[in-house]
Amino acid sequence: MFEILEKRALNPTVVRMTVSAPRVARKAEPGQFIILRAGENSERIPLTIADYNRDQGTVTIIFQIVGAGTMELNTLNEGECLHDFVGPLGTPTHTEGLKKVCIVGGGVGCAIAYPVAKKLHEAGAVVHSVVGFRSKDLVILEDEFDSVSDELRMMTDDGSHGQKGLVTAALEELIQNGNQYDEVIAIGPLVMMKFVSQVTKKYGIKTIVSMNPIMIDGTGMCGGCRLTVGGETKFACVDGPDFDGHLVDFDEAMARSGMYRDFEAHAREAACNLFRKGEI
Repeated sequence: MFEILEKRALNPTVVRMTVSAPRVARKAEPGQFIILRAGENSERIPLTIADYNRDQGTVTIIFQIVGAGTMELNTLNEGECLHDFVGPLGTPTHTEGLKKVCIVGGGVGCAIAYPVAKKLHEAGAVVHSVVGFRSKDLVILEDEFDSVSDELRMMTDDGSHGQKGLVTAALEELIQNGNQYDEVIAIGPLVMMKFVSQVTKKYGIKTIVSMNPIMIDGTGMCGGCRLTVGGETKFACVDGPDFDGHLVDFDEAMARSGMYRDFEAHAREAACNLFRKGEI
C-alpha cells in the first residue's frame, strides 16, 4: 500500500498528491509515468511523474478530475493509501548534453514539463520556459517553473494573467530575439504540440513532444495510444512517450482522439451524477 503524504488542489479541477513510494522514487526520471489504482477494484490510471525525491522516497503526481477514475482517486485524503502504484514506466526524457533548451507547457501538461525543466536546470543548462493556460484560475506550478527557469513567459488565452496570447507566439518571439536552442521540448494538448512543432520546423530546431495525452491503459494492449511517427506505427506508452515532433502525424492522432470525445462526454456526465449521489 502506498500512503498519500500530501494532497493539494492546484485549481478547481487539478490535484497534486505526494505518495510514499521509495522503490519508484529510486529509479524515477522526468518523462516517465506510473500506473495506479485507488482501490482493489478501481480503474487503472496512467499518470506521468510530476516530481520525485529519492532521499525521502516520495513521488508526486498531478491529475485532472475528468471521469470516474480520477473522481474516485480524489476522494482519498492524506494518510490514506493507494492500492497500486507501479513504475517507473516509459522512456525518460533525454536531457544529457543539452546546454540551452526551451520548455513549452500547456495546461495540465505543465505537470509533465516541470520535472524536465528542473532536471535541466540542476544540470546547469540554460532553461527558458513558456507555459500557457486558458485563464488565471487554471494556472498551476508558476512558482515552481520560475525557480528553475532563466526566463519564464506566462501566457493566458484571455490575458487574465501574464501575457495575452498563445505559447507559439512567445516561443517564436524568443527565437527571433536570437536565442539558439539545442532543443525545444513541448508538452500539452495535441493541437498545441502540433503548432509548436510547425514553428520550430521553420527554424530547424529539434523538437521533442510528449504523447502522454493519448495514453489509456499504459501497456500498449488497448491500442488507444497508437500513432504514426515518420511513417511507422508507434505506441506512446511502449515506444515513448517522447517523440520527434517534426515526424509525428498529429492530424491522425487528433482524429483518433476525437473518436472518443462523445464517449468521454457521456462517461464524464455519468461519473458526475454518481459523485453527486455519493456513490463514488
